This record gives sequence, structure tokens and C-alpha cells, in this order.
Amino acid sequence: MPPAKKRTRTYDPARIRTAVLAQLGNVRQAVRTLTPEQLALPTRLADWSVRELVAHIGMAVTAIGRSLDLPEPARPDASLLDWPFATSANSSAIDESTRRLARDHPDLDAYLADAERGLIRQLDAHPGTRLLATNAGALPLADYLVTRTVELVVHTDDLNAALPGLDIPCDRQALATATRLLADALAAKAPGGSTEVRVPPFAVVQCVEGPRHTRGTPPNVVETDPLTWIRLATGRVAWRDAVQDAKVSASGERADLAGLLPIMA
Repeated sequence: MPPAKKRTRTYDPARIRTAVLAQLGNVRQAVRTLTPEQLALPTRLADWSVRELVAHIGMAVTAIGRSLDLPEPARPDASLLDWPFATSANSSAIDESTRRLARDHPDLDAYLADAERGLIRQLDAHPGTRLLATNAGALPLADYLVTRTVELVVHTDDLNAALPGLDIPCDRQALATATRLLADALAAKAPGGSTEVRVPPFAVVQCVEGPRHTRGTPPNVVETDPLTWIRLATGRVAWRDAVQDAKVSASGERADLAGLLPIMA
């Protein structure tokens, strides 16, 4: 008998909307306290400053509006799990746009406030089934909104890394969604059932070709916390460093994920 086909994870649109707006609010609250000197500090993202990182967060939110301004695609031709693998294709354009936005919006709190108001209007005006032309292909608005949790959580962590002590909190639902989406992307990248990846309390996926376990403790297990997983999946932390620092536990001959990470960059 062939193995059962895995069901695609679904997300509650109302909870995702609440999570996106909550995390954007967390970022806004922190950004309005930053001094010019702090905004000029470097980040771990190439040569972006904190100012440019904040501008990019706003750009991630306004991406929905830019897609809504385009003609609606005739039909969906991508899935939610295509998105993590498509993010690097437009890196040079994203860098150029980010720098321009940082120059054009000296008041970053006002910029983020405008982005927030615009997002609320757009979500009120359009159903979740409305198709958007995205970098991954044509996706429903509800699915694309899920990807915004990844953008917001990842870049919140980038801000916290650039400014020790800032400690912007992660909304629990936003963190859970980002964790699950990136875990599912790993399972899509390396389908199989020989390795179990656990990211408590939010996600458990099986991946990697090889003997499939059916009961009891699987022979190959990887376990880590949500933020470490997100850092691994986005290239902020190297697999070897996370293992050496005891941020990841990995047991079994198929538990080395170094060749599969990062998932997106």
C-alpha cells in the first residue's frame, strides 16, 4: 500500500490577519523609540543599516498593495510552499527598492503607520480568494498574507540582533505560522519519512528519503526552538554553529540537515 499523501497545512485567515497586524504593531512601537544613531547602525543583512532594515519591513507589508494594483491573474499557478524558494530571485531589485524607501521616508514611524492603514483597508476590501501576482506565482491573498508572518518575524529578529536590548517581542501566532511554513518547506524540499524535525511547540515534520518509521521513537530526530529554526531556515545561523552551541539536537545518521539549509535567503 502506498504511503498516505500528506495534507497541505491550512491557516485561519482571521488569525493570520491578527498576527500580521500584531507583529507590525510590535515593530512600530520599537521603531518610534530609535535614535538617529541607532538607525545608522549596521545589521547582519549585507550592508543594510537599521534604517534600511525598517524600510524593508514596510516594503514587505506594502507588497500586498503593489500586487493588488496589478491585473488579477486568471488562475492560481503556485502554492504557498513555492514562496520560500522564490525569495532570492529578486534580491537585487529588493535591495535597490529598500535603499530608495529608506531615503524617501525619513519618518519611519509614519511610513509604517501608512503601511498598516493601507493593509487594513486592502484586507477589508478584498476577499482572501483574490489572486495576486507574486514573485512565487499567482497566489490567493489569504496565502500571501501567511508569508508576511515570515517576513515580519525574521526581520524582527534581525532588528533585535542589530540592537541588543531592544527585545521586540514576537506575536505567538506570527511566530507559530512562520515556524510551520518554513518547516513544511523543508519537508517539501526533502520529501521522505526517515527524519523527524521537531520545533516545539509549533511544528513537527518528517523529511529526507530513507527507511520510514511507523511507531515509537524515530531513528533520526532533529529538535530545536522556533527562533533557532527560523534562523537556520533563513541562513542567519549555520547548521554546524547551531549544533556546536547546543541550539540544535540531532541524532541519527540522517539527522544532519546542513545540505538542506538554508531554505530561503
